[in-house]
Amino acid sequence: MAQAHAKHHDYHLVDPSPWPLIGSISAFTLAVGAILSMKDLPLAGLHVGPYVFGAGIIGVLYTMAAWWTDVVNEAQRGDHTQVVQIHHRYGMILFIASEVMFFVAWFWAFFDASLFAGEAIQYQRAEVTGGHWPPVGIETFDPWHLPLLNTLILLTSGTTVTWAHHALLHNDRDGLKQALWLTVVLAALFTVVQAYEYSHAAFSFSGNIYGATFFMATGFHGAHVIIGTIFLAVCLLRAYLGHFTPRQHLGFEFAAWYWHFVDVVWLFLFIAIYVWGYGGGGGGH
Repeated sequence: MAQAHAKHHDYHLVDPSPWPLIGSISAFTLAVGAILSMKDLPLAGLHVGPYVFGAGIIGVLYTMAAWWTDVVNEAQRGDHTQVVQIHHRYGMILFIASEVMFFVAWFWAFFDASLFAGEAIQYQRAEVTGGHWPPVGIETFDPWHLPLLNTLILLTSGTTVTWAHHALLHNDRDGLKQALWLTVVLAALFTVVQAYEYSHAAFSFSGNIYGATFFMATGFHGAHVIIGTIFLAVCLLRAYLGHFTPRQHLGFEFAAWYWHFVDVVWLFLFIAIYVWGYGGGGGGH
């Protein structure tokens, strides 16, 4: 009987899991809570939107943690054979491709508003209409101060994560940990600098198309930086637990891919939004 159920292939047959169902219910709860909160809609006469939203957030985060823990355990059991890893790589490539298209939408919005500024600003006050970009009265960030600093920080973190990968391939455990620590610290520093920059913005998200496109593009990138930082921090923890080997480190490899993607997107943001879109402190072109 045992021989009849023995595994004679390189593929991984996933064990029955509750997480797809629980994750779907949690995501639905999150969406309903978000709608109730944003529209300030009562449910049975009570304004419970924020509580429903919070419950959905907790459910989604718990599902992510538990599901990825199961995946890590599968990897440690040896279920991720070379054949399975190929399929995981295809999946990660498609995921990053979808993220690229996500950011294409924000770049498209920014360039549409900037290249056709007269149309984009037609609903603004009379004194800021016209074909100017940035809109007249908007004081943009000087790209050669904090934005340049953050660019150097992020590029350096891309170098340190490559150092970590090189150390892992050569079974240098100490080098792996040191490089990952540096990467996580630099990633956190990037977020701190961007938060400081946001707190000193001379424009807001609402009321002007420049602020809307700026904060949507850079803000979503910042969210991806935070996600990538968590990804790398988990890899650092796993490195201390001895999970990675020179031949078996798919989780770290995907974290490095994701982080390089974050690097490249920021370069485009810096060049397009900060440098090309710089208005010289309130001018316009």
